Amino acid sequence: MNRPYIFCHMMTSLDGKIMGDYMETPEGEQAGSVFYDIAFGKNAYYKHQGWLSGRVTTDDNFTFYEKPELDENAQKVPDGDFVAQPDAGMYYVSVDPSGKLGWKSCTLTYGDTTAHVLEILTEKVSNAYKAFLRRLGISYIIAGETGLDYGLAMEKLKVLFHIETLMLGGGGVLNWSFIQAGMCDEISIVIAAAADGSTDTPALFSAKGNFAPSKALGFRLKNAEVKDGGSVWLRYKMKQEGANAK
Repeated sequence: MNRPYIFCHMMTSLDGKIMGDYMETPEGEQAGSVFYDIAFGKNAYYKHQGWLSGRVTTDDNFTFYEKPELDENAQKVPDGDFVAQPDAGMYYVSVDPSGKLGWKSCTLTYGDTTAHVLEILTEKVSNAYKAFLRRLGISYIIAGETGLDYGLAMEKLKVLFHIETLMLGGGGVLNWSFIQAGMCDEISIVIAAAADGSTDTPALFSAKGNFAPSKALGFRLKNAEVKDGGSVWLRYKMKQEGANAK
């Protein structure tokens, strides 16, 4: 399969939540450092060239629900994809099917990691939004008519941007949709020794209709390590047919 090796790397509370007040506890903060070091630290375990999240996760962490500055009278942009930086080294890939994110720059910083922004759009995105991205120097690819074409999107990430290994760090729905689509090879979870009992915060995986159906799957444990602050790092491989091996 002509796509990157994809690992889902997430931090959760003891009750499986990926957000919440538990992150503010000493144990949650230590687990957060463990999570970052595994994927982005100086001696990171994973050697990836990009990480991928959905629109809501991107708004929560980077664009903060700002509206894009659109020019509805913008000149028509060329059809197809826009490769602003084919060799950035590190990409932040956002799945934004309708073109809603209000970026201010073509780069973002997470900890001490700087990444070039790369949007995954669908055919329904307006010319004004694509012109907005081009004006900022933000790369984008088109994958699907109205919904995400997983295979095409991942193939373009590998061919156009040389992403051989990709971290999946979405919300629960995006994570589960990639798993159900057979587009995830490994699960990496840092479990903090903390919880807050909230019923309003998202879980690691979440089903959502046909986009991310509720179909039970089994996983194969590869490794378990005790880390700082009583956190635990678990690595699982996929068991479904067709997953890449590494």
